[in-house]
Amino acid sequence: MPPLLVIARLTVQESSRRRLLLALLILTLIVVGVSAWGFNKITTVTRSDGTPLPPEQVSLITSQLLIVVTFMFSGVLALSAAVVAGPLISGEVESGLLLSMLARPLRRSEVVIGKWLGLAALVAVYAAGAGGLELAAVDWATGYLPPHPVELLVFVAAEGLILLSLGMLLSTRLSGITAGVIALVAWLMAWIAGVVGDIGTGLQNQALQNVGVVSHLLLPSDGLWRGAIYAMEPDTLIAAMRALGTAGRANPFAAVDPPPIEFLAWVALWFAIVLGASIASFRTREI
Repeated sequence: MPPLLVIARLTVQESSRRRLLLALLILTLIVVGVSAWGFNKITTVTRSDGTPLPPEQVSLITSQLLIVVTFMFSGVLALSAAVVAGPLISGEVESGLLLSMLARPLRRSEVVIGKWLGLAALVAVYAAGAGGLELAAVDWATGYLPPHPVELLVFVAAEGLILLSLGMLLSTRLSGITAGVIALVAWLMAWIAGVVGDIGTGLQNQALQNVGVVSHLLLPSDGLWRGAIYAMEPDTLIAAMRALGTAGRANPFAAVDPPPIEFLAWVALWFAIVLGASIASFRTREI
């Protein structure tokens, strides 16, 4: 087995033994159960004349609530990825573990890529498992399923991988707590900058719009979140938002267009740049 795959396997085993993962699984099950109960209550809502809501209205309400729930899930995933990635390199440098590992015929690039692959697998599994479970609960409770469920899970997982990659890059130079906090703050700032860009779209202010564009380039997490929103919206809502023009595009919890191919290509390049920077930074670090 190649050394980087050995490192990836050991990283998965080590992370699986942490209480954080167990707590995350328990909280996820609780949230899915509570949200399923809440979504089921939507079907019991009646109009003023006592008749139940039509299926189209139930789907519309469900899609909007699902966006809020998914935003919470993406926040938890981002927080977990930042916390786990923060001490990914620095923690083992401080403990002396990496010194003993690198004494063997093992390249530093293999350590970085192996650890990233291990945690990336965990992020992808959690995003697919938790997201799939939530979508199944919503489908059971209301009969609504987002138009693009696979794309939704991919965008949410990619958002977590963004924080994982940033946290690992910072971990090559900073302490674990510092790296995790900076990564999380960067994620929040990117989302706020995206909201500012939306406001600029509504006001037709190019300077404010540029804030959102630059944030999507520096940290693409918010752009991926918009892709997740688009994957959850029914076609009728998208058509209505497009009819509103710039006002419809100013909503931070709505997306009238999917992420452009150019942006997705930039995301792939961003991962390559950050991983390359992590390897270069770790190679020059004293151990």
